[in-house]
Amino acid sequence: MGNRPLSPHLQIWKWGPHMLVSILHRVTGDGMALVGLFVLVWWLGAIASGPTYYSFFTDIMTSPVGYIVMVGLSWAFFTHLMSGLRHFVLDIGAGYELDTNRAWSIASPLIAIALTAGFWALILNK
Repeated sequence: MGNRPLSPHLQIWKWGPHMLVSILHRVTGDGMALVGLFVLVWWLGAIASGPTYYSFFTDIMTSPVGYIVMVGLSWAFFTHLMSGLRHFVLDIGAGYELDTNRAWSIASPLIAIALTAGFWALILNK
């Protein structure tokens, strides 16, 4: 056992934007799966329960708390989408150059924020 290599500890690695984007990809995927599934099942149940309960559902989802949940879900969607596109480009063998990887790691969440803001601007201005 004396000469076996040891697994590097987290303190050895320098945190970078690529690590943040990778973690955000996992977190947003899990968040959409849990929160998104809850909202979807609640919405379907509200539709099946009739106009009174559906009205209750829409009142909750158009309240400030409901908007926070829906904006959060749409941000998670766009963040996951942009990170997924970044991973797709990496999977085809492109974007591994350090400067390119760093640039796309920084741009990915920023583009997701811009897409979320644009999405909600379209919805609220209709």
